Amino acid sequence: MGVVNTSVLRTQLRGILTRPGRLLLTGLSVLVAAFVVAGAVLAYQMIARTTLDTYSDTPTGTSLVVTAGGKPIADTQRTAIAAMPGVAQVAGRADLTLAVGDPAAGTSITLVADPGSGALSRVVLRAGRYPAAAGEIAVNQRAADRLGVGPGGTLRLYGGDPTAAPVTATVTGVVDGPDTSVEQAYAPDIILATVVATPVDWSRIDIVAVPGADLDGLTDELMRHLDRVDPHTYPSVVPGDAKRLAEAQDAVARFDQIFALAAMFLAVTVIAAVLVASSTFRIVFAQRMRQLALLRTIGAHRRQLVVALTVEGAVVGLLAGTVGVLLAVAASLAAPALAAAAGQQLSAPRLPYGVLLAVVVGAAALTAGAGLVPALAAANVPPLQALRSAATVTAEPGVTAGRLLVGLLLAAASAGVVGVTITDLATADSADSASDSAGTLLAIVGIGTFAFGALVALGPLLVRPVLAVVGWPLRRLRPVGALAVSTVGGVPRRAAAVSVVVALGVALVGGATVGTASLRAFTDQKLAARAPADLALFAHDQPITPAVVEQLRSLDAVRHVAPFQQAQVTTGDRSYAAIAVDLAALPRLTTLVTTDGALTDLGPGRVVLGEAVARDLAAQAGDPIAVRGEAGQLNLTVAAVLGGEAPLQSDVVLASGDLDRLGGTQTGLLADFAGGAGTRDATVAAVRQLGVAVGADVAVLSDYREATDAEVTSLFLIAVGLLAMTVLIAVVGVGTTTALSVLERTQEVGLLRALGLSRPRLRAMILVESGLYGVVGAVLGLALGVPLAWLSIEALRLGMPPVLPAGQLLVIVAALAVITAMAGLAPARRAARVSPVAAIGDPD
Repeated sequence: MGVVNTSVLRTQLRGILTRPGRLLLTGLSVLVAAFVVAGAVLAYQMIARTTLDTYSDTPTGTSLVVTAGGKPIADTQRTAIAAMPGVAQVAGRADLTLAVGDPAAGTSITLVADPGSGALSRVVLRAGRYPAAAGEIAVNQRAADRLGVGPGGTLRLYGGDPTAAPVTATVTGVVDGPDTSVEQAYAPDIILATVVATPVDWSRIDIVAVPGADLDGLTDELMRHLDRVDPHTYPSVVPGDAKRLAEAQDAVARFDQIFALAAMFLAVTVIAAVLVASSTFRIVFAQRMRQLALLRTIGAHRRQLVVALTVEGAVVGLLAGTVGVLLAVAASLAAPALAAAAGQQLSAPRLPYGVLLAVVVGAAALTAGAGLVPALAAANVPPLQALRSAATVTAEPGVTAGRLLVGLLLAAASAGVVGVTITDLATADSADSASDSAGTLLAIVGIGTFAFGALVALGPLLVRPVLAVVGWPLRRLRPVGALAVSTVGGVPRRAAAVSVVVALGVALVGGATVGTASLRAFTDQKLAARAPADLALFAHDQPITPAVVEQLRSLDAVRHVAPFQQAQVTTGDRSYAAIAVDLAALPRLTTLVTTDGALTDLGPGRVVLGEAVARDLAAQAGDPIAVRGEAGQLNLTVAAVLGGEAPLQSDVVLASGDLDRLGGTQTGLLADFAGGAGTRDATVAAVRQLGVAVGADVAVLSDYREATDAEVTSLFLIAVGLLAMTVLIAVVGVGTTTALSVLERTQEVGLLRALGLSRPRLRAMILVESGLYGVVGAVLGLALGVPLAWLSIEALRLGMPPVLPAGQLLVIVAALAVITAMAGLAPARRAARVSPVAAIGDPD
C-alpha cells in the first residue's frame, strides 16, 4: 500500500515538472492573486514609510509646540510667550474659512497664519512679496487662478459673522503652501486679525528656542505660565520632533481605513482566483482520466488518488504563490527608482517577511482546497476508463440532483430575503432611516451571497439559455460563429465555471457603475439649485441696472445671461429667502425636480416652494399662502413644490413683478461660459473687471460644481480600480480555460483543418469562444449586480433616484467581450499552428 501510494504521488509530481505549460496555466490565477495581495501589502508599506519620511505640518526648525487641550489660545498668550527668556521666535497657527464676495455665492478661501520666512515658515514665495502691513495677504496658485487675482489685486472677505462688514484685502504675492488642492491665503499672525477684522485665537503656538537654551526648563516655564493663566485648560508642550512624528503617524492612520476597504475587495479577488483554479483543475484532471484510470488498474485506491491530486494542487499553489510574491517584491523595490525618475519621492518598503510567507502558504492552502472537489470527482474514475478514448473522457455529466437542490434552496433564500427587504423599504418610516439602513444593507449582502451561491450551483443550467440569446447572431456567421457557440454550449459545466467568475466581477463593477450614475444624478439635481450657472455677479452697494445686464450680454465669452432678485419674505411666523429668476433662461434650472406641480406654472400670483418650506407649511400645489415683504403683502397660490432647495440656496421662487411689490431689488446676474475650458480664465477676468466697475462681486460657481463632479468621478475610479482585480482574475480564467480546451481538442482542430477550415477562420473561432465566456458572464453579472445596486440605493434612503446607465453597461459588456477574446489570442495562435496530419495521427 505504501509503495503504491508513494508511486502515485511521485507520478503526479513528476507530471507537474514535465509539463511546465500546464503548471503555468493551472496556477496562473493564483499567481496573479498572490501578486495583487502581496502588492497591496507592500504598497501600504511604501505609502506609510513615505508619509513618515516626508509628511509634517510642523516645520523642521520648530523647537516646541504649545497647545491647550483643544481649546483656543488667546493672542495675549502668544505675546507673553514671545517675551519669555529662551524664546527666539513664535508663530501662532490658525486656519480660518472666509467667504469671498457675497456669502450667498458659496465661494470661500482658507486664511492660514504663517510667518512667511524663517524657521517656522511653511510657504515659498513665487511672485510679488509676502504680506507686511495690515490688510495684506498672499494667495496660493490655485486661489490666484480660480479667483482671478494676483499681486496688486483685492478680495472682499467676509468672516464668520455674516452681519459684519467685509474687509477688502490686498493681495501682495503668490506662494506655494503645504496644501495645493484648495484655495488658500496666507499672512503673518500679527496681520491676520486685520484681515478678519476680529480678534484671533490660536489653535497652537510654535516656538523656536534660542540656540543652546534648556528646552526642559523652557517647557516647565511654559506649563507653569499656562496653568496660571487658566487652570481649567489642559496645556501641552511637546518637542517639535515628537510633534512631527505624531503628525506623520496620524497621516498614516488615515490610510488604514482605505486599505481595510481594499482588503474586502482583495478577499473577493482571492475567491475569484480559487474558483478559477478549481475550474482549471477540473479540466486538467479530466484530460488525465486515462492516466488516473491506469493507476486505478494497477492497484491505486481512490483515497490515494485524492491525496496525490490534492498534494499536486498544493505544490502548484506553493510555486505560483512564491512567484507572485517575488514579482510583487521586485515591483516594490523598483518603484522608488521609477518615482525618482519622474521627480517624485517614494520610500522603499520594509519587507514584512512574515506576511509575505503567509501569502505563499495561503496560496498553497487555497489551491489545494480548490483542487479538492475536482480531485474527489477524478478519483472516482473506473479502471475501464483506461480503455476509452480521450473524447469520451471529457464528456460532461449533467447537474446532479444534490447540486440542483442546493441551487434551488439558495435561490429561494435569496428571493425570500429580497421580499422581506422590499417590504421593509416600503413600510419604513423615514425618521428611522439612519438606524435601519445598516441592517438593510447587511440584508442585501446576504441576498448577494445567496444569489451568487445559486449562480454557482445552477450555472450549467443557466449558461445554455443565455448562450442561445447572445449566440443567435453568431450562428449566422457560419462556420466560425456556429462552431464557437456549439463548442461553448457543449461543455456547460466548464462554461459555467468560467462565466461565474466573470459574472462576479461584472456584478461588482456594474453595481458600482449604477451606484455612481445614481449618485451623479442626485448631485446634479442638488447642483442645479446650488450652482445653476457658471458665473454669478452679486451687487453689494448698488442694484444691477439694465445697462449692466446688456454689458454682460455683449461679452462673446458668456451666454444665458439671467438677472435675479433676492429678498427676505415672511410666511406665517417664519422668514424665508426668496428669489425671482427666469427658470427657463438657464438650462440647469430647467432640470430642477418637482414633487408636486410643474415649474412652468410659475408666474404672477404663483410661487414655487422649496421642499423644506412646503414641509414647514404643510403646503402643496394649488394651496393659497400669504407672503409678506418690506413693501407689503401678497396672497399667492403654490404652483409647485421642489424636490430640494430653490436656486442659490433660497427657499421660495416668485415671479419678478411679485418680488418687486414685496420690496426685492435687482440683486445680481447669472451666466454660463460660451467658450471651452481653455478660455475660462480670460472670461472670469473680463467678468471680474465688469464687477469691479459696477461694484459687484463675482463668483465662479462652476468651480464648486466641477469639484463635486470630480469627487464623484474619483469615487467611481477608486471603486472600479479595486473591483477590476476580480475582472482581471476572471480574464485570466478565460485565457486558461481556452488554452486547456485547445490542448484537449488537438484532434478536433486537426480534423477541422483537414476539412478545409483556414487558419484565420480557426483563430477567429477560438477568439469567439473566448469572448463568449466573457459575454455570458457579463449578462449573468449584470442580472445579479444591477438589482442589488438598486436595492442598495433605496436602502440608503437619501432620495437618490435609481438610474440605469444603459450605455455604460453596454460598454462594459462590449469591453469584456473584447478583453476575454484577446485572452484567447495565444491559444488561437497555437491552434492555428497545429498540423492536420500530426493532430489526426495523435490519439491523445
